[in-house]
Amino acid sequence: MTGRDPKADLQMYLQDARDVLLWKLDGLSAYDQRRPVTPTGTSLLGLVKHLAGAEAFYLGAAFGRPFAGTPLWITGDAEPNADLWARADETLEEITGLYRRACAHADATIAALPLDAVGRLPGDAGTELTLHHSLAHMIAETQRHAGHADIVRELIDGATGQRSAGANTAEGDPAWWAAHRERVERAARDAGGPA
Repeated sequence: MTGRDPKADLQMYLQDARDVLLWKLDGLSAYDQRRPVTPTGTSLLGLVKHLAGAEAFYLGAAFGRPFAGTPLWITGDAEPNADLWARADETLEEITGLYRRACAHADATIAALPLDAVGRLPGDAGTELTLHHSLAHMIAETQRHAGHADIVRELIDGATGQRSAGANTAEGDPAWWAAHRERVERAARDAGGPA
């Protein structure tokens, strides 16, 4: 396609990943939103909290536009992984509200600056990067964590896909998926069996 605005394209992909991440919280209990589903403690609400800080860092502070709504865990004195889990006193509304405000602040940075605007990462010995680089980084970071959220949500209640209706996944009832999983398991065993 010709005539497309590259910045608008990048922002569209970032927003899509943001939306995917947030829907993964829909309809879950407070426990399921924050419970650790992996051995390293990955939780849905923790992923959102982490990305609030990343948006504020890469699309705010890096361009001299600090976001007052969240500490920069990346550069601060916080305990390791402080941004990757939700404490009992942090509500869904607080963390998702923080994320939405950080995203709006990031969107204002994107609107205000050209793609070749140069920023500097706080606390990183002055590493320079362009807005284009920061946008590409945030798309990759958000998509990566949206993928984590896909798996975590599937492990919690079986919900899959980019949208709540399961868009972009094959259609199939539980029996179909069980047969598919068995087929994949059989192929793995045939290829070399369990280690």
